[in-house]
Amino acid sequence: MRRNTLRVMAGDGPADWLGANFWSRTGGPLMWRSYDPAVIDAELAVLKRHGLTMTRSFFYWPDFMPAPHAIDEAKTALYADFLDRHAAQGLTTIPTFIVGHMSGENWDPAWRNGRDLYDDVWMVGRQAWFAAEMVRRFRAHPAVAGWLVTNEMPIYGGSDTNHEIVATWARIIKDAVRAAGGHQPFSLGDGAWGIEVTGRDNGFRLSEIAPLVDFLGPHTYPVGDDPIRQRYAAALACELSGTFGKPVIMEEFGVSSDFASEANAATYYRHVLYSTLLAGATGWIAWNNTDFALPHQDPYRHHAFEQNFGLTDASGTPKATLTELKSFGRTLAAIDFAHCERADTDTALIVSSYLDNQFPFTSPDTHAHVLKGLQQSYVAARLADLPPKLTRETDGIEPGARLYLAPSVKQFLAPTAAVLEKLAQDGATVYVSYSPGDVAWHRGPSYGSMNELFGVKHQLDVGMVDPITDHFVELTFTRAFGGLVRGTTLTFPVGGNEHARAYLPVVPTTAEVIATDAAGRPALLRRQAGRGSLILCAYPLEYLASAVSRVNPDATVTLYSALATHAGVRRLVTVDDPEVTCDVLVHRDGTRYAVIASHADEELTVKPAICGAGEQPPSLALAPLGERATVDWVTLAPFGVKVLKLVGQ
Repeated sequence: MRRNTLRVMAGDGPADWLGANFWSRTGGPLMWRSYDPAVIDAELAVLKRHGLTMTRSFFYWPDFMPAPHAIDEAKTALYADFLDRHAAQGLTTIPTFIVGHMSGENWDPAWRNGRDLYDDVWMVGRQAWFAAEMVRRFRAHPAVAGWLVTNEMPIYGGSDTNHEIVATWARIIKDAVRAAGGHQPFSLGDGAWGIEVTGRDNGFRLSEIAPLVDFLGPHTYPVGDDPIRQRYAAALACELSGTFGKPVIMEEFGVSSDFASEANAATYYRHVLYSTLLAGATGWIAWNNTDFALPHQDPYRHHAFEQNFGLTDASGTPKATLTELKSFGRTLAAIDFAHCERADTDTALIVSSYLDNQFPFTSPDTHAHVLKGLQQSYVAARLADLPPKLTRETDGIEPGARLYLAPSVKQFLAPTAAVLEKLAQDGATVYVSYSPGDVAWHRGPSYGSMNELFGVKHQLDVGMVDPITDHFVELTFTRAFGGLVRGTTLTFPVGGNEHARAYLPVVPTTAEVIATDAAGRPALLRRQAGRGSLILCAYPLEYLASAVSRVNPDATVTLYSALATHAGVRRLVTVDDPEVTCDVLVHRDGTRYAVIASHADEELTVKPAICGAGEQPPSLALAPLGERATVDWVTLAPFGVKVLKLVGQ
């Protein structure tokens, strides 16, 4: 299956966007009142020296539009100077119009007077006029790389507006930008926080936004209880955004020094950069360029941590996060990433329709349940060196994979059972783990034809769940399966509430039992269907793990590897260590690069296995970038990442 690696186009080629969101340390959002050209030059120079190519910048709305029909020309003159200084350093920037929300506070122009930003016709007109005026002034400047409408508009304009109104608002402003001559790439700056990514409907639906924009831009600042899930949160946001057929730019990510040590912040940056690279992102804009020493100025007075997100400190000294960006940029150049794509995959991860739809008389909490299981499944697949293609049930599950993962499923759409049957008939292995959900509302499962699909008879009672009473689930294989020998026992931690901590009691009819639980009950069952098979897990393993802190890597990695072996999944490069992940990028000239990342807090030396597929040369080896000699063993620093070239022997 082909994975999305679409790129924003700039002129005749792909855009080279590796940068930082920019406020000068002289004033943060109020920088236009204390604009210092010498400081701007110094701030841009340090970014340039570290290999960054661009910034994202902001028209602070109260300053640039002091009255409904007025532009502050002195401020626009400063912005013109700002653009000139970018051009002088060989940098570009993406201006952002409606700001609006910034760093823990909403900043209204004095004349707004509480008018609604989305459905007040006059107010929408003023926004469109302002955007068009800025475009007319700066559309021809070589430093302008693109246009963004807002910064996190759901926080500023509200997140309970009807999605059709939001889409219309976006269309009006886009039309104004294009009519004013803004030919550069365009997007909204909303953060990609809509229901299709987060499970919460804030009016910004990517299904409606994607046709309007040239790229989608996730903003991610995860809070969690598992370090590996933390490092993959941005990657999953990119994967989910990438299902809408547009390029994905990591428009905001970062961490305040108040919240993480310098070493931990550097580790986070390193893994976000490489994990999102392998999740389809083709540009990165960190938050933000500098720290601030503005303790008496809002928003920093009341959000003190917002002063310390910088890639440099308040004196301009680089922090370890900027060093990570520099190293990443050098790697992108070394592999000519502009002409690379993600390697095709044999693994698909099914995104439930109950993430991105609010069906009638269905608990809204269903969305969160789906997302938790999906995230944990994505992490486990990654740790098993099974980079998955995400395919949405809403749009129709895409054929072509050898292995389909449907984690911790409470509800399918009724037609989906036939789709899964057809996938198996055509040769795929389809894995589904049961879940009753984590709310009392219609405790699952709702599959429509579960017994027939999986070759079982369920033994559920009316309105009841069958509780898991132990702290761990044990699955013992009753036959050899996917490289696991008979008698192998896998142990899984158990989390979740009284609804979710439950298993599915079944007796097999046409299915064979692959594994039993500690009580000898069927726990993993397989039904042959045509050239493939359907595999039912009676435990919501992914959701149970999602409710446990510091759980990864867990035994789901081993289970997924066995499923992959059973399905005949081709993994070009693997490492037999669940704390090390592998994925492959392919250059248009056919050169392949293996990206190997460690989640271990100690140095590891590993021996990657190279499993040539039919079209590969009979013998392949790994060579460090820029070197001819091949290596059998790879040493990874704690939380380290290495990129190596695959060469024939």
